[in-house]
Amino acid sequence: MSKESITKAVKRALKGAKDRKFQESVDLAINLKDVDLTLPKNRIDEEIILPKGRGKPIKVVVIGSAEMAQKAKKTADKVIQPEEIEELGDEKRMAKNIANSHDFFIAEAPLMPVIGRKLGIVLGPRGKMPKPIPPGADPTGMVENLRKSVRARSKDKMTFHIPVGTRAMDPDDISDNIETVLKRVKGKLERGSFNLRSVYVKTTMGPAFKIEEVD
Repeated sequence: MSKESITKAVKRALKGAKDRKFQESVDLAINLKDVDLTLPKNRIDEEIILPKGRGKPIKVVVIGSAEMAQKAKKTADKVIQPEEIEELGDEKRMAKNIANSHDFFIAEAPLMPVIGRKLGIVLGPRGKMPKPIPPGADPTGMVENLRKSVRARSKDKMTFHIPVGTRAMDPDDISDNIETVLKRVKGKLERGSFNLRSVYVKTTMGPAFKIEEVD
């Protein structure tokens, strides 16, 4: 895999996409081969910090007690305090709305058991169970990193998609993000690039273009 081949595919994807009335994402489509995804240990499930960011706002929820909640108000998109967890557990529609409209969750470590009991049924299937943080800690650094992060999650599918930027971003920046993602994914595969059948770049509604020389 070369930076040149990645950039070439990115530029073709950007050029080949029609203008839309909304900001399209640029996605990576990864096709695996010779991987037994019926075994959970072989599945890809990684959070990856993109060196050039997502190119769009990413919403983060912080769940914490008064001290952390006060710190989180300056940086998080939504703050949930312990007494609200029970309420959300009983109001599944409200919990689903929050889960669907936010990208990442952070929670004080001691709250994780009750979050698992009350909200796990909503957050778990969406891959949004909170990342734990020590009680009273300042969540600012973690929130900032999550705003630049993507989730690479294959589940049991041989093809999966990962957002790597938006059409408004510079092609070289998108290429840097793709390099980072592919390096991380290959590092998790037993045979590295030999477990990659193909990799494509596409905008949300545009045609897909293959990245050559993925090895």
